Amino acid sequence: MADTYDILVIGAGPGGYVTAIRAAQLGLKAAVVDREHLGGICLNWGCIPTKALLRTADIYHGMVHAEAYGLQPVTPSFDIGKVVGRSRGVSSQLSSGVGFLLKKNKVDVIWGEATITKAGEVAVKPAAKSALGRPPVPAPKGALGAGSYRAKNIIVATGARPRALPGLEPDGKLIWTYYEAMVPAAMPKSLLVMGSGAIGVEFAYFYRTMGAEVTIVEVLPQILPVEDAEIAAHARKRFEKMGITILTGAKVTGVEKGADSITATIDDGKGGTSTITADRMISAVGVVPNTEGLGLEALGVKLERGFVATDGKGGTGVAGIYCIGDIAGPPMLAHKAEHEGVICVETIHGLHTHALDRAMIPGCTYCNPQIASVGLTEAKAKDTGREIRVGRFNFAGNGKAIALGEPEGLVKTIFDARTGQLLGAHMIGAEVTELIQGFVVAMNCETTEEELIHAVFPHPTLSETMHESVLDAYGRVIHM
Repeated sequence: MADTYDILVIGAGPGGYVTAIRAAQLGLKAAVVDREHLGGICLNWGCIPTKALLRTADIYHGMVHAEAYGLQPVTPSFDIGKVVGRSRGVSSQLSSGVGFLLKKNKVDVIWGEATITKAGEVAVKPAAKSALGRPPVPAPKGALGAGSYRAKNIIVATGARPRALPGLEPDGKLIWTYYEAMVPAAMPKSLLVMGSGAIGVEFAYFYRTMGAEVTIVEVLPQILPVEDAEIAAHARKRFEKMGITILTGAKVTGVEKGADSITATIDDGKGGTSTITADRMISAVGVVPNTEGLGLEALGVKLERGFVATDGKGGTGVAGIYCIGDIAGPPMLAHKAEHEGVICVETIHGLHTHALDRAMIPGCTYCNPQIASVGLTEAKAKDTGREIRVGRFNFAGNGKAIALGEPEGLVKTIFDARTGQLLGAHMIGAEVTELIQGFVVAMNCETTEEELIHAVFPHPTLSETMHESVLDAYGRVIHM
């Protein structure tokens, strides 16, 4: 039996390793358990490697359109093996960096699959398989592994995995999840993407930019369902202009597999059906939390719609057992998990904390155009019964956007008409995933329209679109 830890975290993804490091900073003895790699899905198979792929697509797009910038036109080509290799290299470098940070902070890393056998005790066994369903990744030589471990407090941060629809289950060859989509052995000539959330549209953009014919099928009336309808409509026009075919209000009802292609049957939602043949299909219909095999329900931890019910600070109602990140419910985002974990461990340590306000968590989609948002959409703001003021500003009125050759974009802000409270901000265009944090900070500081109007934004920058959108909400827009 190992020594007792103050904090033992199950899962070494963004939520897990950040939580363990914060625990160590507070002087707590901490350990983290994982079955295969540090950094979790985000760093190894999600956020980070996809951004490396998308960076390649952006550069490739720039090369194709070099003539628009006064450069000699070129006919670029690519080596998909090297594209994938760069992406995997980025992940490997950062995963090693997480290992360094844990070691620096004296956090023990235990390799294997964990089960909470009783309050304060965790059994770890060798991993049966990797996240890819393949043989497990060997643990580092000399690392802690299978055994029984004691902990005063156990924090579960096991994340999520791709959702599989009955009859449309990914097989790793013809029907992909985001795992296979990140490491193609060859570039498909055609691709069907089922689902148009952030994962779906990012892969649709990447593969279309690199030359594949792409079709998106979305069961809901709009693509990017969590985004403001006006922003989603703007995105749809841009994607269709790229040559992506988009079918909304439609669903894939069946797939026939060929030797090296699939033929999908599509229900158009209006009583009609059609078929689409493509080399590959990506299933991007969301994710499900990894709650199985942990022993949570046997200990009295309650699940609601598959997620662990918590008190907003990670508490499950069962003494000594906490849950954070994807398994604690949406939004299922790395930055949400990190902050939730910090709040959880600080609460355990007795610091004064506040439950995470999920309304102030930004969401970002890194295709081209980029999409970013925080707070209420216009429709949801109206549903609250408040009188609202809405401001809009197009990138076409911004000098920096025009100079960059990126004049297509929109910033939309939503205010409470009575109090001036910023209720939501929604953006589409160049670098908006970097810009959105300005609105996030404003919302967290309870900034009103008056402070935003009188704030000085540097010129020439894309951030001026944010200022002009606020001005527009109050009838003071200058450059439109």
